[in-house]
Amino acid sequence: MAYIVDGNELETDDQGYLIEPEYGDEVVRVIAAAEKIELTEAHWKVVAWLRDEYREHGHTPNFRNMLKGITEILPGCDSKGLYDLFPLGPAKQGCKVAGLPQPLGKGGY
Repeated sequence: MAYIVDGNELETDDQGYLIEPEYGDEVVRVIAAAEKIELTEAHWKVVAWLRDEYREHGHTPNFRNMLKGITEILPGCDSKGLYDLFPLGPAKQGCKVAGLPQPLGKGGY
């Protein structure tokens, strides 16, 4: 499986995660559409946060750490709120939609 973004084919692993991170907005739109997610402002905030975490740490957080960090940018957001945004798992599906490689182990650090 590969995603076509702006005429370029982006390589993925067998589960549809990008091999190399891509930070453009169009990547998010293409992958979200493939995942059947209609992007909202909250999605974009989570995507930006996940990308920042990836840049800073070299990987993304597990769900528990994600939930702690997200409350800083989405006050009042709880686990149900994150699952409403990314129903197949916020730590994994969120990373996929953000254009990041597959999380480590059980969803990162």
